[in-house]
Amino acid sequence: MSLNNIFQFLVPKDRKFFPLFEQASSNLILLAQTLHEAVNAPKSEREEYYKKIEELEANIEEITHKTNLELSRNFITPFDREDIHSLITSIDNVAGNLHGAASRMRLYHVDKITKSIRKLTEINLEACQNIDIAVRELRNFKNIKNITDACVRINKLENKSDNVYDKAVAELFENETDAKNIIKYKEVLSVLESATDKCKSAASILEAISVKHS
Repeated sequence: MSLNNIFQFLVPKDRKFFPLFEQASSNLILLAQTLHEAVNAPKSEREEYYKKIEELEANIEEITHKTNLELSRNFITPFDREDIHSLITSIDNVAGNLHGAASRMRLYHVDKITKSIRKLTEINLEACQNIDIAVRELRNFKNIKNITDACVRINKLENKSDNVYDKAVAELFENETDAKNIIKYKEVLSVLESATDKCKSAASILEAISVKHS
């Protein structure tokens, strides 16, 4: 048994932080899924999805607040305090960008949803699902490979997102003549692409945590 394993055995089992991480990642999947459903729903039904996205983003903000509050109250934490703060903040950042995309579609009256927007929401959903996979392995660190594999998949999805975004913007400038449409569609595409960037940031933090505990 390594020294690190002995130390983990002696540290009391955490009953506060891991449930909060898992609540945050579960809500993140629901948010990404709701956004993906929204862009595939008829225009008349999207408002209900947008309202649900607002609620889910608020839930994640509250979980982030609770996590930081627990950090201020607890001397013993399951891993580095900086990593706990970085991880929960990164999940919150993904949620913020997904909510931002929904808000822009709602406020700018983006009624016609393009294939690129649908593809980017699909990519973000898959990335969020992989964040959840990695987060749930943090409780015992028994399957470090599951964390690193999930992070690799997220990195590949981020590259895919970049390609979809670049192609979509190029087509937008080539085919769209209305300046207002160019601005609003580019805004939505940009925030969706940024959400995948934030997923990659979360993956980097998860990978760093797994390396420290391998």
